[in-house]
Amino acid sequence: MKVTIVGTGYVGLVTGTCFAEMGHEVTCIDIDHKKVQLMKSGVCPIYEPGLELMMKNNIKEDRLFFTTSYESVSSSELVFLAVGTPSSETGHADLKYLYLACNELAPYLKDNSVVVIKSTVPVGTGLKVKNNLSEISKVKFSVVSNPEFLKEGSAVEDFMKPERIIIGSYDQRAAKLLEELYEPFNRQIKRTIHMSNLSAEMTKYAANCFLATKISFMNEMAKLCDLVGADIEEVRHGISTDSRIGSHFLYPGPGYGGSCFPKDVKALIHTANEQGLSLEIIKASEKVNKDQKVYLVSKIVKHFGEVKGKIFSFWGVAFKANTDDIRETAAIDMAKELHGMGAKIRFYDPEAGNNYQNYMNSISVPVENFENKYEALFGADALIVLTEWKQFRAPDFEEIKSQLKSPVIFDGRNLYNTQKVKEFGFTYYAVGKKV
Repeated sequence: MKVTIVGTGYVGLVTGTCFAEMGHEVTCIDIDHKKVQLMKSGVCPIYEPGLELMMKNNIKEDRLFFTTSYESVSSSELVFLAVGTPSSETGHADLKYLYLACNELAPYLKDNSVVVIKSTVPVGTGLKVKNNLSEISKVKFSVVSNPEFLKEGSAVEDFMKPERIIIGSYDQRAAKLLEELYEPFNRQIKRTIHMSNLSAEMTKYAANCFLATKISFMNEMAKLCDLVGADIEEVRHGISTDSRIGSHFLYPGPGYGGSCFPKDVKALIHTANEQGLSLEIIKASEKVNKDQKVYLVSKIVKHFGEVKGKIFSFWGVAFKANTDDIRETAAIDMAKELHGMGAKIRFYDPEAGNNYQNYMNSISVPVENFENKYEALFGADALIVLTEWKQFRAPDFEEIKSQLKSPVIFDGRNLYNTQKVKEFGFTYYAVGKKV
């Protein structure tokens, strides 16, 4: 099947590459000429395990193409919109890139084309897109909602082995065509769920906001454990064995970040406000998350008293492991807060270093990037662990101790065994964990 993907951000690139892997002929469109040239040569513009190799293989097999032109739309049976929908200043999803893409592709639509909205969009956007395209194009076409459910760091695996495939459409022909496209992903278990466009759009937001709420709930419990002396790791194990609760997204830490949860929470709150409804649970989750991003600062100030002139070394600045995404990462809020108090920030991250350095430069918060995790500790007053990269899980504690000015660790991911770290002579702080 011939498929066009508009937008080669995280969702678009993974979607296009995985469809090509299953044998479809996929053309990915992006307006950035330099980025397109890089992708044509097999260079992946984002860090996602397994993606670059898959890209190269499908480019070699002539199944995956990259261009700035919209001409492929005219020969494609399915056209996916996978452009960014970032949060505006007021919290609603900014759809300007979506409508710009619609304006560009409309002249190339053919009769019975199917436009698939893969981007995360507010409820009712599918109908607006259909009306928008109808004003420009006179051909018969359908609009289908097909939200993505990818986790950064495991996106390729998530796409190749989906838990569910949501197809939102009132048009049976269009829905059947999309189901045919996804047939290779349904070989063992039927994972396709059909519903209306509106319900599909809502399902995406509901899922992300529920997961965000689980994270915020655990961070609230972690704070209480800090106060009463309980161990959040023991509590987490105790409640995760309940099948009604489960174990996913019950890990306390420095708060959620990335490209999805923050903007989707804001967008759902904004949508509800437009309907005269206040989503108190979701709003509370957002506030808890905002506070959690600087929760470790209170522990740092309590330990040191005065932090002016102190040097702190961050291990990890990506919002999570296995990605170079620094959007809404706690490392930004932590650095801003500590810098405002007069402290100096160093950091090491195996993939996100350049992205973080460039962003911090853009907001005039000085940080120093190191190529080695131990070198970043030399002469620092404390180590602050913010991302759960595997290479941080079993470090050389003697080496850490020899590099630091004082043997202090603030573990924002609860990576280390409390007793073991104490035996090495560290003063150790974690999140909701008995020390």
